[in-house]
Amino acid sequence: MPSPPLPGRSAPWQTTLVIVLAVVLALGAAVGSEWAYQRALNSLAGLGARDNARTAIQTVMRRLLDMETAQRGYLLTGRAQYLSPYQAAESDIAHAVSRLREHYRNDAELLRMVDGLQERVREKISEVTETIALYDAGSHAAWHGLMLTDIGREKMEGVRRVADVLLVTEERRVASERAAIYRTLDLGRMAAHGLILLSLLGYVFFLRKKLALQNNQIQHALHLQAERDSLELQVRQRTEELAQLNLGLQEMRDGERSGLARALHDDLGALLTTAKLDVTRLRHAIDTTDPEVVNRLDHLSAALDDGISMKRRMMEELMPLTLHNLGLQSAIEQQAGEFEQRTGVAVERVLLPVLLEASGEQALFAVVQGALSNVERHSGAMQVSLRLAPDGADALLEIFDNGAGFAGTRGTASAKGLRNLRHRIESLGGQFSINSLPGSGTRVQVRLPMRRQPATPSSSEANPI
Repeated sequence: MPSPPLPGRSAPWQTTLVIVLAVVLALGAAVGSEWAYQRALNSLAGLGARDNARTAIQTVMRRLLDMETAQRGYLLTGRAQYLSPYQAAESDIAHAVSRLREHYRNDAELLRMVDGLQERVREKISEVTETIALYDAGSHAAWHGLMLTDIGREKMEGVRRVADVLLVTEERRVASERAAIYRTLDLGRMAAHGLILLSLLGYVFFLRKKLALQNNQIQHALHLQAERDSLELQVRQRTEELAQLNLGLQEMRDGERSGLARALHDDLGALLTTAKLDVTRLRHAIDTTDPEVVNRLDHLSAALDDGISMKRRMMEELMPLTLHNLGLQSAIEQQAGEFEQRTGVAVERVLLPVLLEASGEQALFAVVQGALSNVERHSGAMQVSLRLAPDGADALLEIFDNGAGFAGTRGTASAKGLRNLRHRIESLGGQFSINSLPGSGTRVQVRLPMRRQPATPSSSEANPI
């Protein structure tokens, strides 16, 4: 027995056979579809032409009836308005006959019938015109006698016979065109069924290879998805670690600033206060009127006062005492008041109580400081709106100014400060956004999750029996 062909040897001719089969199927589908389309299109065009011809024949008959009706109405009443259909019908009939001539231009026999139809229509129109002319001339006996003859009916019957022959001819041709369309549809259907059958055979022929390829793709996709998930998990872990590191660095920085502020208050403050007291005692102990000594003492006292003021400003910048002692609302109120005194720009403020951790209060206060500093240095605004209020489970801070705005601040000191504030807010689980356009002002919006208010104990728990 001959040995079966090896898969490796049979694959090339199978691939070639499939390519040839696919090309043949595609060409067959294209040729068959185009043939069916052109044949159906020609049949539909023929149907449209037949329909137009039928419409033209019916128009001739309808307009002749309108003329006859207008004639009788005018003869019975003598009113000129009855002649309106008669006057419009002649041009419509001429246009319809012209359409029939165009339709039958390649058919000599039917074209002669159209000539006969036109001749009989002309005779009918002449009869109607003659009757109306006799009526207008006052020859009532003449038009009445003409009406009593059968000339009008005979002319109308002649027109109707020719029109009926043309209509019957068109009906037969319409039936023939419809039969051609049905035959074309049947042939197209059988061709489509054959192509579908061949396509199914080709599909079955390649199904096993396609399934194997799909399995390989699925395995590859699963492997890529696993790698992607692993990378995303690592990125998420690194991001969380960086956020925690940033938060820890910020807390460390705040602790160092707080310690430095306490050192300034306890050590430098005590030293300057002691020196101020010593200068005061020295002024009272020295009984002299020497102007130079008095000026020196006054200068020393003023220098100590400046040092004490500088120490207070440094403490406020490092750790605002108002924020530490009175809370976020009072600290923002004081900051806004100092901004108004320093710049002359009005600050409209709405400050409602919010529950935040100490780090959250410090972060929101830092945002207020940075935003007001940017307004003072860059925006040229005439009015600032500042709002702090609870919004669901978040504390919402909004700062809006009507200044110059900006399109981009990449690389500037202001941009670095805003970026640091954004990182600080996001490390606390909040949201930080800035909306600004040149000439439209700037809006800073910050959201921070509020801490949960401790549950109030019930009366039975508060007062146990």
